[in-house]
Amino acid sequence: MPQIRPSADLRNRYNEISEYCHENEEPIFITKNGRGDLAVMSVEAYEKLTARMKLYSLLEEGLEDFRAGRYMPFEEAMDQIEKDVFGGIQD
Repeated sequence: MPQIRPSADLRNRYNEISEYCHENEEPIFITKNGRGDLAVMSVEAYEKLTARMKLYSLLEEGLEDFRAGRYMPFEEAMDQIEKDVFGGIQD
């Protein structure tokens, strides 16, 4: 269940809010005049969230490419990656 706190708690109970966010890796929702105003979370939780959004974006790009027919067989893709990484240098 989400934690909902009044804005005064940011000033009066900052350490408690910070501890909760770090321990639970979820945001606390802050209200102002009884209405939702902010979502506060730890930097680590924020970084995980943005990394997840980036991954979803890249997966969507891949699906769009696949639907448009922009793909190649696995072996061909691996050969191309090897060429790009090693510049055609063989063992």
